[in-house]
Amino acid sequence: MTNPIKNPAKLSSPSSSCSSSHFTPKTLFKFHQSPLQFPSNNKPPKPNPKFICSTKPSTNSSSSPNQNSNLLSILLAVPEWADRINERGTKKKRSLYNHEDWVLHTSSTRHVRHFLSSLSSRVILSLVPPVIVFTSVAVVVASYNSAVTMHWLPEFFPILRASSLPYQLTAPALALLLVFRTEASYSRFEEGKKAWTNVIAGTNDFARQVIASVESPNDSLLKKAILQYVMAFPVALKCHITYGSDIAQDLQNLLEVDDLAVVLSSRHRPRCIIEFISQSLQLLDLDAAKLNMLESKLCFFHEGIGVCEDLIGIPIPLSYTRLTSRFLVLWHFTLPIILWDDCHWIVVPATFISAASLFCIEEVGVLIEEPFPMLALDELCHKVQSNIKEVMRNEKLIQARLNTKRKSHHKKHSPNGWPASFEDRRPG
Repeated sequence: MTNPIKNPAKLSSPSSSCSSSHFTPKTLFKFHQSPLQFPSNNKPPKPNPKFICSTKPSTNSSSSPNQNSNLLSILLAVPEWADRINERGTKKKRSLYNHEDWVLHTSSTRHVRHFLSSLSSRVILSLVPPVIVFTSVAVVVASYNSAVTMHWLPEFFPILRASSLPYQLTAPALALLLVFRTEASYSRFEEGKKAWTNVIAGTNDFARQVIASVESPNDSLLKKAILQYVMAFPVALKCHITYGSDIAQDLQNLLEVDDLAVVLSSRHRPRCIIEFISQSLQLLDLDAAKLNMLESKLCFFHEGIGVCEDLIGIPIPLSYTRLTSRFLVLWHFTLPIILWDDCHWIVVPATFISAASLFCIEEVGVLIEEPFPMLALDELCHKVQSNIKEVMRNEKLIQARLNTKRKSHHKKHSPNGWPASFEDRRPG
């Protein structure tokens, strides 16, 4: 059995711990690892806080993590900046084209205009991180090969070169992969556009059917409420499928305060508005045929919700997207080595042009894979509201005009010269 420590006070002496010039962290490690036996009370002496505080890390060990964190933050600054630009572009409101927009879109000067606006394009700005990385790799490869060629490095360092035959064989595969990826994304964009075309057409048709079917003066207030719900449905669906939408602000001028509170408390706002419409139809003074006809029109709303939710929740198979990305990355990492014998330092601009063009095609496919930020949904919703409000304003004017024509039917001929009744149109 080892002897107990004779003078434990020396261990805990502040003067000995703080004034010793030979203390190292290894000393503290030995203290913790040595099998020391304490006096008979079996209680280890309490550690001296001053002794523990005296083991300060060296300046060199503390500066390296800070330098690494600063370097990491600098490297991540460019991708974060590009992502913020991409996010702002996604939230940008689109507008429907008119005749002047189409004239500008098909102008012969569009190529110059598009080239001069390259620095403001979010597609191009979002490609800054990968293009910088691959161009930097080309610079490193070119510098290394130049140093080896000029014998600035030892002779056992080889020149990085390879045959271009593998690239000639795989280039068509990469082109087809990019084409199929972009075509699949555009088909999703087309499907989203068709879904919203059906939603807008179904909303206008349903509003027309309500205006034409509800004739009782007792149902005028309920009829107005149903039309408000119909106008609110596209807005709720737009907010349901687009990120960052403020549904409370968009619906505050369409729904009453109590109705809006119920919609906002619901987990699925578009279906909540459909329930408002369905229960309101049951309260109308309509026969069974008209009621069933109006209820059947609601299927267009449910179909629109289903298609939009499928497009948002189910992307293109991730293996397809990952394969395209990995193929492009491997291609451009090895491109400077392949082109060195033919291009030498021209591999730097060649890599830049190749990365900018091919990654741009892939970026466009990724952007239109989510179709709804690319559509003018706000303009479509406003257009539906203006159309329904115009029909509501013109309803009484049209009815008055038709009643006037009906009362003037007793006249033999109408003012435009045609016979007023069917009997007058018969020959002889």
